[in-house]
Amino acid sequence: MNIVSVTDASGKIAEPQWLKRAEAVHRQLRTALPADYEAKMKRVFAGGARMCIAAEGESVRGVAVYRIVENTFEGLHLYVDDLVTDETRRSTGVGRALMDHMQGLARAAGCEAYTLDSGTQRQQAHKFYFREGMVVTSFHFRKPLK
Repeated sequence: MNIVSVTDASGKIAEPQWLKRAEAVHRQLRTALPADYEAKMKRVFAGGARMCIAAEGESVRGVAVYRIVENTFEGLHLYVDDLVTDETRRSTGVGRALMDHMQGLARAAGCEAYTLDSGTQRQQAHKFYFREGMVVTSFHFRKPLK
C-alpha cells in the first residue's frame, strides 16, 4: 500500500488523477457531496484542508482529508475532516496506514495532538479509533442555520 499526497503544502491539487479516483471512496462517507466534486474540494483545500489517499496499484483504498490548525483548546493539532476506507477493504490496514501517515505529518509539524470528530452512528469506526489509542475528550454540538 502506498500513501499519496493529493495536495501540496499550499493546498494546490498536485495529483489530479488521484483526486478523480478518490471521489467514489470519499462519497462512501460523504454521500451529500455535490456533483462537482473537484470544485467542492478546491474550496475545501483553499480553506486549509489537505488530502492524501491510500492506493494499491491504480486503485484508491482509502481517503483522508485533514488540516493543521491552532486553537486555544488543543494548541497546534492535526484535525481529520474525513477518514474513510473503501467499504470492501475495511479491516485490512488501510485506515491504520492513513492514520500513521497523518500522525507522522502532525509530529513533523510540531503538533500537540491528533484529533477528529466521528458521527454517533459510526460505531464500527469508534471501535477502530479506540483500538488505535484515541479517547473521547469532548462533545461536538451543532445547530443548523439553513
